[in-house]
Amino acid sequence: MKKKTIAAALLSTLFLYGCGESTSEHLQSQAPLVVAEPVMATTHQQSKTYIGRVEALEDTNITAQVTGYLQQRHFDEGQMVEAGQLLYTIEPSSFEAQLASAKAALAQAKATLKKAQLDFNRGKNLLPKGSISQSEFDSLTSMLLGAEAQVESAQAQLKLAEVNLSYTEIRAPFSGRISATQVSTGDLVSPQSGILTTLVSLNPVHTSFSVSERERLELGMDEYQGSENNDTAEVQVILENGENFEHLGSLDYLGNRIDLDTGTIAMRAVVPNPGFRLLPGQHVRVELREKDPTDVVVVPRRAVQTDLEGHFVMVVAEGNIAERRNVELGRQLEQGVIIHSGLNSNEHIITQGLQRIRNGVPVRFEEHNQSE
Repeated sequence: MKKKTIAAALLSTLFLYGCGESTSEHLQSQAPLVVAEPVMATTHQQSKTYIGRVEALEDTNITAQVTGYLQQRHFDEGQMVEAGQLLYTIEPSSFEAQLASAKAALAQAKATLKKAQLDFNRGKNLLPKGSISQSEFDSLTSMLLGAEAQVESAQAQLKLAEVNLSYTEIRAPFSGRISATQVSTGDLVSPQSGILTTLVSLNPVHTSFSVSERERLELGMDEYQGSENNDTAEVQVILENGENFEHLGSLDYLGNRIDLDTGTIAMRAVVPNPGFRLLPGQHVRVELREKDPTDVVVVPRRAVQTDLEGHFVMVVAEGNIAERRNVELGRQLEQGVIIHSGLNSNEHIITQGLQRIRNGVPVRFEEHNQSE
């Protein structure tokens, strides 16, 4: 009888174990079917894009400094000119005559000074002997001082004549592109006659834009100390057709006050422009970004859900359990959306079947179709 009882107990235990295993398999087979993908780790340069305008580093009006008839123009309109290149010639003959007259006046003043020095030295020797009076010696001294002043005046007039003659040749103050001329050969030009032409430098150029006070702080520009100390950001210029300009720029100016009307602060970058593709006045987009890329976590945008608590994703936890994970979103990239916090790079997230699961439920997996 005792042996029958033990056998029955063993059979009962085996039966219950089989039923439990069958129940577990049944529950697992009934778990929602989902698709999970590993979290992607990539590198990314944080950036912001602004509307900007191209400006010339140097932009000047070419005008006449002396009055005279325009003798010749030495450039083609719209061409690139070099610093010091001759642009216009004003008829120089009258200024050459003034220079010659100034040289003659200086020579005469020097001759007068020489005689005054001789008379003074002679009088200086005669005064102790009583051969001349003190009044006569004072007169000789006065004549010497006057002769010295005449020489200085003549030298100044000579310098002025040389400067005026040099102004008859109008040269480019810097390298750049020159505009159309506003005067013709034979015109009478003067300092009051207005602009003869304009000249702008094209390599490099400035791109000017404005950022808000909040963005200035986010970009770390509150510690900006000038272009020589700026090694954290670079500038990518984007043309109107969406094409990236081939040369990167760097920040070289931050305004000293916030605009009260717009709440923004002026910024400027200097950009190499060897091919002269960028022209002053051109509208561009300016992408301000970090020089060194940082490691970020990226997930497909379809994996991110939103409720009253904010953004979240469903993570596959240990034991194939769906677990809610609140996340902080960043910028949308081509690979997906950046997750600033809430995920690690070694985790898997559920990307399909989200409508059939909730936090804490077991899940089953099917292969992810890469074409989707």
